[in-house]
Amino acid sequence: MAGNRGRNNSEYVDISSNTQVVKLYKKKGRVKRAVSLVLAIVFMITGAGMIYYYNALDSLVFENEITEPTGKTKETEPIVEEPEDFNIAVTDSDLLSNSKVLNVMLFGEDNHSKGTTGRSDSMIMASIDNNSKKIKLTSFQRDTYVYIPGHGYGKINSSYSLGGASLAIRTIEANFGVKVDRYAVVDFTSFKKIIDVLGGLTINLDHDEVAYINWQMYINHQTDERYLLEEKDGKITLTGQQALWYARDRGYDGVQSGDDWDRTSRQRKLLETVFKDMRNASITQLIQIVADVGPLVTTNLKKDEITGLVTRSMTYMSYKVKQYTIPQDGLWSYYTDPVVGSCIQINDMDKCREKFAKFVFGDLIEST
Repeated sequence: MAGNRGRNNSEYVDISSNTQVVKLYKKKGRVKRAVSLVLAIVFMITGAGMIYYYNALDSLVFENEITEPTGKTKETEPIVEEPEDFNIAVTDSDLLSNSKVLNVMLFGEDNHSKGTTGRSDSMIMASIDNNSKKIKLTSFQRDTYVYIPGHGYGKINSSYSLGGASLAIRTIEANFGVKVDRYAVVDFTSFKKIIDVLGGLTINLDHDEVAYINWQMYINHQTDERYLLEEKDGKITLTGQQALWYARDRGYDGVQSGDDWDRTSRQRKLLETVFKDMRNASITQLIQIVADVGPLVTTNLKKDEITGLVTRSMTYMSYKVKQYTIPQDGLWSYYTDPVVGSCIQINDMDKCREKFAKFVFGDLIEST
């Protein structure tokens, strides 16, 4: 991981303050911060339903800052100790940010026991770019080999198990150089309830994906029917439990529906499908969603930030959705660490950061 050491900052522009970037647009005060894709879906209501909105807002689990977790982790994660000569590549002062782009980490957590931090089954950064009018979804491959501040080297999803959203965000920032503004956490149980509240999810599936869902539902005693869904290509409406199996699908013996790359692609596709479906939702449905889903989300978004979304919700609904994955094609290889095990190693961290920054900030970033 030599790319982590001694990075040359000349390839980057600090877009939060650089005068070259300021010239890209007229400064008319800071743009009101939007929220993540998930919370955009949750809080899209109008003035007619404000009483329901404020009730739901109070039901959210708010965390004022990105703080250290109080609960214990489930188990000790395999970590390679930090070398004595290690020099972290990206410090807080180097992180890229811009008032026109809000970066919110969306964590899908497995069901943890009381007083513990669960595992992060999915890590997606939703960037709402008010400059290009796009919502950008970036998946982080769970087995990516990274530096975890204060712990050493390990798989990126271990950072969540070791220290919750706080450590996971510090890990992403330290390795990839982009500031994370806010986060939202939904566990498996909440995810299923959200999909059911939405009335299910209609999505295009292939034969193998449907077969995987049927198999998991049957062997986990969630249905008595071995072939509950017709195993064919096409649009199928999924319940919350079925949608969860779709989001976790990496294939199994006899049903080769893909690997972890396909799995993260399914997660982004699922979010994009929900987002598109909500464009046709009625005000009544949106208000009901707020009332039912509010208690299922844990976030450090501030109430005034969420309120700011309300006034611009229909604008965000018109934004195009773009997708991305880290590590990027051509910049990684499989690696077996004697402690961590099989993982994905980024071969050129500087190039990885450069491409990631360009995807997130687009025209707001330029070479010096």
